[in-house]
Amino acid sequence: MNRVFSILVFIGVPISVIGALLHWPSVLMFVIYCLTIVALASFMGRATESLAIIAGPRIGGLLNATFGNAVELIISIFSLQAGLHQVVLASLTGSVIGNLLLVAGMSFLVGGLKYKRQKFNVYDARHNSGLLIFAVFIAFVIPEVFSMNLSNGKTISLSVGISIILIILYLLALFFKLVTHRGIYQIRDENEVVDEKEEPEWSKTKAIIILALATLAVAYVSENLVHTFEAVAKSFGWSEMFIGIIIVAIVGNAAEHASAILMAYKNKMDVAVEIAFGSTLQVSMFVVPVLVLASLFFEKAMPLVFSIPEMVAMIVSVTLTIILANDGETNWFEGATMLAAYIIMGIGFFLL
Repeated sequence: MNRVFSILVFIGVPISVIGALLHWPSVLMFVIYCLTIVALASFMGRATESLAIIAGPRIGGLLNATFGNAVELIISIFSLQAGLHQVVLASLTGSVIGNLLLVAGMSFLVGGLKYKRQKFNVYDARHNSGLLIFAVFIAFVIPEVFSMNLSNGKTISLSVGISIILIILYLLALFFKLVTHRGIYQIRDENEVVDEKEEPEWSKTKAIIILALATLAVAYVSENLVHTFEAVAKSFGWSEMFIGIIIVAIVGNAAEHASAILMAYKNKMDVAVEIAFGSTLQVSMFVVPVLVLASLFFEKAMPLVFSIPEMVAMIVSVTLTIILANDGETNWFEGATMLAAYIIMGIGFFLL
């Protein structure tokens, strides 16, 4: 599979450049751009996996989530510049439900088919649950409710204030987990077998260089991808909401998808869960507010106001994930349940 992705990168990047310069059909270029971004994301996933082995599961999961979300952040910034606010908000919604239901669900399913019972740090799960409830139930719902009785200008002001608070709390959460309470909640099951030390695929320097180059390539391809949305929507009859929630979210989070599933298959559930949950928290508490603040520099600011279907989908996703994963254990059936919820939501957004 790595060889296939390598071929896609070395073919996809030049073709993306040539196709953009020669103005090939938008639908064709949309497919080429998506495949190229997924292939580049695989390189980012392999690099962050190497760094995870070197730095440990928490740092590794954070790095994987960060560089995985970098793809979506880049796509979203170019979408903001193009005035596609609905696509941006939809892709962010898609990231939240995708990471919680699709990524975590696939990880639990794949890992559960190999191991009947998989465990991860229950204290991390509960800590993440509290932050998810705060981000979605409070920080996202408040602007939704108050915007009904506020002018657009005041809604923007409320969105900016909430965005600043979200970023500060996210940074404090990282400081809590990685500095003041680092390692304090690490526990091991008495029957757990400690694996032999795994060797990283790439050295620290090589992994960082590949991450940087892949991110630059993704930035270029993503900018061109955004310009194909309108033509693709007309050709297939898709709404901007469906493109954002399903297509952009899956393409933008391809690195996390691959890495989390691979970690679960290797029974490294702490890393898999950290990728899925950590990425969701990073999107909701950092990427979303950063985009709200960044939109102030464009022609039209983007308020932190999601549609009712988007809001309900995120609330349901968070609730189901907390109920299934808050005990620190998982199995394949829980993964199948989460995937079923994701598919149902996908059908709903497709028909909307």
